[in-house]
Amino acid sequence: MSASLDTTQIATPVTDINAILETLQQRFRIEQTGHIDFHLEQFSVFKNYSDVSLSGSYAVKNKNNDSYILFTEATPKHADHGKAITTEHHIWALAYLKHDFGKVLIRRETLVDKIKELIHPVELDFAEDKAFSDTFYMLVSDRQKAASGADRNFRNVVMDIRLDDFVIEIVEHTLIIGNTQARGAEKAMHLAEFVSRLCTTCD
Repeated sequence: MSASLDTTQIATPVTDINAILETLQQRFRIEQTGHIDFHLEQFSVFKNYSDVSLSGSYAVKNKNNDSYILFTEATPKHADHGKAITTEHHIWALAYLKHDFGKVLIRRETLVDKIKELIHPVELDFAEDKAFSDTFYMLVSDRQKAASGADRNFRNVVMDIRLDDFVIEIVEHTLIIGNTQARGAEKAMHLAEFVSRLCTTCD
């Protein structure tokens, strides 16, 4: 099914989203979702925005469990250095997980994180998976839930993602991944690959 978009409902040029969809359709079956409330307000990755809305949402069709590509419009709460506040256009991917992770935040680990961990041990590490723990900073609200959900299959999928700068946030069964940088076809492909593999491998 070829996805189409009502150009009256978005503020970004239609060529932007269409080009991204055309790239995704080379590898995935993409379908427009219609109205779905993804409850984006529950994610802390949007805490610096006064308003976040969908300008388009598309299902990435998998065998048993669909994942989603979301085009969002976000209004920052504050402008930088007196600049006018302008709407930002982002792309995210979302998946529904079998396990309840509690609340989890995953991103690439930095030197600052390593220093903080020495003072405030709030990170979940996996003794049996040093490569994952050395690469990613995983903050959790419930160690038991997160450790159970983030099994070897899950960690392998995260390790293999090809997007350099990203954040993963999980609220119970719902995972979102992306960043607030400019959206584009290559980023969309990396995000779609991740959530599609997650839904296939971690079913």
